[in-house]
Amino acid sequence: MKELVRCRPCGYVMEKDKLGDVCPACGLPHKVFEPYREKVSLNRLMILNLDLHPIAIHLSQSFMALIPLLLVNQILFPDFYYNESAVVIKFCITLLPLCMLLAFVTGMIDGITRFKSLKPPLLRNKLIFGGLIILISILLFFMKNMADQKVIFLLLSSLGLTFAVILGLIGKKLLNVILPGKYPQKKAKPKTT
Repeated sequence: MKELVRCRPCGYVMEKDKLGDVCPACGLPHKVFEPYREKVSLNRLMILNLDLHPIAIHLSQSFMALIPLLLVNQILFPDFYYNESAVVIKFCITLLPLCMLLAFVTGMIDGITRFKSLKPPLLRNKLIFGGLIILISILLFFMKNMADQKVIFLLLSSLGLTFAVILGLIGKKLLNVILPGKYPQKKAKPKTT
């Protein structure tokens, strides 16, 4: 197993033999690094390091954002690549439910791996909003041949995008959660005058 070191100021962990003159994350000199031993199991780390959930969620969010954007474009500028944007909208609507299901499942795997439970309030909220987005994506899928219903598509897709933003904000709160075995970052001491 490779020897690990951690940057004391920013918490960045890396292999000691790859450390250069400065921390790749914060740019401080290499002398601020200290020895580090990972306490998280290798199996859990292997699953988390696959980054399946972040990849799946970014793909589905891209589709979710494209749908209302292209619908607004069609409404405001009907002569600007209308047929091409209609094809892209149908493509996004067709793949969105599958991508959302993939994001939902990988999110559950990530939550169980990271927190050993799906019961914490933030994870429960993520599941609720993820489920709502899946429902909207399925509705859009079954309505995709109703091209004359642009306003309904726009409202549904905008609601889905709103839920996706809320989901992202909840996920952002979980980014800095420290796994067991990770060193907590030290808080700066208040300056005394």
